[in-house]
Amino acid sequence: MGAAVGLTLTPAPLPALSRGAQPLSAPLILAQAQLPEEEELLRRKKGKGAKRDEQRTPRAERPAQRERAERPAAREREAVKRRAAEPEAAITEERLKRRKDREAVKRRAAEPEPAITEERQKRRKNREAVRRRAAEPEPAITEERQKRRKEREAVKRRAAEPEPAITEERVKRRKEREAARQRAAEPEPAITEERLKRRKEREAAMRRPENAARLFDSAKEKPVRRKPGGAGSDQPAARARAERLPESDAAAQARASTDPVQIGSVISEEGRRIERPRRERPEVPEGAELVREVNNRFIFRTNNTYFIERPREERFIIDAREVYYEELPRSRQREVVVRPDGTRIVTIRNRWGDVVRRVKILPDDREIVLVYVEDDYYDEVLEWRDPGLDLPPLDLDIPVRDYILDAEWVEDPEDYYTFLDQPPVEQVERTYSLDEVRRSARIRDKVRRIDLDIINFEFGSAQIPESEIGKLEGVAGAMQRLLKENPGETFLIEGHTDAVGAEVANLALSDQRAEAVATALTNVFDIAPENMETQGYGEQYLKVETQGPERENRRVAIRRITPLVAPVASSE
Repeated sequence: MGAAVGLTLTPAPLPALSRGAQPLSAPLILAQAQLPEEEELLRRKKGKGAKRDEQRTPRAERPAQRERAERPAAREREAVKRRAAEPEAAITEERLKRRKDREAVKRRAAEPEPAITEERQKRRKNREAVRRRAAEPEPAITEERQKRRKEREAVKRRAAEPEPAITEERVKRRKEREAARQRAAEPEPAITEERLKRRKEREAAMRRPENAARLFDSAKEKPVRRKPGGAGSDQPAARARAERLPESDAAAQARASTDPVQIGSVISEEGRRIERPRRERPEVPEGAELVREVNNRFIFRTNNTYFIERPREERFIIDAREVYYEELPRSRQREVVVRPDGTRIVTIRNRWGDVVRRVKILPDDREIVLVYVEDDYYDEVLEWRDPGLDLPPLDLDIPVRDYILDAEWVEDPEDYYTFLDQPPVEQVERTYSLDEVRRSARIRDKVRRIDLDIINFEFGSAQIPESEIGKLEGVAGAMQRLLKENPGETFLIEGHTDAVGAEVANLALSDQRAEAVATALTNVFDIAPENMETQGYGEQYLKVETQGPERENRRVAIRRITPLVAPVASSE
């Protein structure tokens, strides 16, 4: 054979492997000599095998697939770049609105001063006015003091107005008070829960504390020996008088005799003109002891208690046109005070200086009796003896709140008038002198009492702070109304202290405080001084039984004592 035979080593074709099959080692076989056609066929088979291998490659690894997968991300990045490259005019409507708002705020802030609105100008002017007032020097009265002064002047104007000239404001307040009384008169089921709650709170507060002193001042005094043959609690007639509650002042002064009281003119008796009597050291009656003098006040001890006296005409003679004195028979003196309008206040005193007659004579010569002691009892007045020793203990059969009115719990000023207009709580045996009433707690107990515990004095002071004077308006209005109905009314202003300090010093301090309240009622509310009598009692009649400081014991009280000192017939 002439042809050369070429030997090559070729790998035997591997059978196709199924997925999961393990490939076998490719055995080497000895290839036979191949012809060119066979080589061509072999190359084609190899190409087909490579194509199949390429098809078996994962789709994600193909370039076309990768390109298609990356297209969305590329588009998103291009969109972001386009939005960032957009011009300013493409800002959304909401952003444009916010931008306009900010620019408007800037423009308003940059506006000149005249462009400020009227409301802002008004507020600015108010603030500047406040700063100017605060910067005023001390002599300039502050707005608050001016306001209080205007209120006081308004009170005086209202008090001076005639009844038909009541202002619209007063009419409004009167309607409100009437509405309040109508609501109070509603049957119990109609009272609202809130009103019931407030009523219970007031009643709880008004209950007497556990350490409350006895109700009547006469029960707080030290026991004294009664006059032989005097009345006692075992006498049926006296006990019946004490238990009977009068319905009016006239009923309280009812007498066994039906003869009317004949009151002669206080100026009909002739007198001898004298100089003003000196009262530096008054004559002391039997049974009384002069202890000491404090600020032109004389302190006596009588009936086991201290009592303070002072010249009482001082309040009457202020702004008087003329004052003169006359000597009368039976060691009496007559004092005449002439007011600028011609009104005369005539007072007759006995040898001890006690008031036994007082009359107001109007310019038309009409006489109004303020104090009257019958001649039959003139000698008893001279004794300086407590007429209450002849009476049995007072037996009260009405609620305490109808006998003592605490001003702290008064909601309607009308309550002051209603309370003061009530008659005594027992019969009045006779008309007493002012000094008998001032000295006798048992006689004072016959009439009701208002405790003005709303007036706060500074410690150890008798001056009424300016801020406290307005608290007297309610009771002053009631007194004015009563005086319009009866110009002969008389009110007793009592001063009391707590038990802190010396007894004599407290007595003088309480008397000064009572005088201060009476002066304020005259100067601010035009209550005539002759219609008020004052007396200090110090710590003798405590409201709360304690020796320590107690606000309820530091008080001023008011009683209407007209039925005790003047016949009712004189006012009719």
